[in-house]
Amino acid sequence: MGPKSIIGLAGALIVLLVVSSSVYIVPETHRGVLLRFGELIESNIQAGLHFKVPVIDEALMFDVRVLTTDMPARQYLTVEKKPLDVESYIAWQITDVDTFYRATGGDELRAENLLASRVDNGLRNEFGVRTMHEVVSGERDELMNQLTENVNKMSVSEFGIKVLDIRVKAIELPRDVSQNVYRRMATEREKLAQEFRSSGREAAEGIRADADRRSTVILAEAFSKSEKIRGEGDGEAARIYADAYDRDKEFFSFYRSLTAYQNAFANEDDFMVIDSSGDFMKYLKDPQGAQ
Repeated sequence: MGPKSIIGLAGALIVLLVVSSSVYIVPETHRGVLLRFGELIESNIQAGLHFKVPVIDEALMFDVRVLTTDMPARQYLTVEKKPLDVESYIAWQITDVDTFYRATGGDELRAENLLASRVDNGLRNEFGVRTMHEVVSGERDELMNQLTENVNKMSVSEFGIKVLDIRVKAIELPRDVSQNVYRRMATEREKLAQEFRSSGREAAEGIRADADRRSTVILAEAFSKSEKIRGEGDGEAARIYADAYDRDKEFFSFYRSLTAYQNAFANEDDFMVIDSSGDFMKYLKDPQGAQ
């Protein structure tokens, strides 16, 4: 390769480098700004092929799609001075690249920090004028809509950013407060259980007392009836004995004596010491019962 060829090739490379450094492409999802010696000379450059002065010009491009930023959990106090740990996120979009660059230097992380600071202050203010019930369920949507509107007005004018939505992902009690709440709930449930047990024992004692009373009454009535029946039976037996005695006094006396003998000599080991001339022995001495 001769000297002329080498010079021609070098010239071509130089031209290629100059052309490539003079051309830049802005993607469809981005918008750009052009700086000259660090000074903004053109903003809101649309998607497509564009030219710049090599070396002295610099093109910066920013994503104009909807972006989201997750905020770390922060603690806020309600109007009742109750702490809540809140996790939230921000949906935002760059709408004015000129203002965005001037406010943030084109740094998305700085933009996220600025938005997070505004949202943090807004949440603190909104939670501070509402009760726990309102921020958890009652006015939660209204709170977030109002906060989104307020932060958006500020961010559009100051940062060139449109805040599309601010939402709470989770609201929880702090760990130490949760433990205290659980302990208080357990104490209240234990107290309620003790009340139920006391009521149950009281009801049981009443039932037992009523059962004992009824049992005593039933036994007394049964004893009274049994005594009455026994008395009636004894009277009827006495009447029958009297009738039998009146019909055949001698047979009745003999029967009673046999019954007495049977009861007296029921066991072989039993013995009696009596006068043989007494009435008890008369039927043993003489079947006719003669003395």
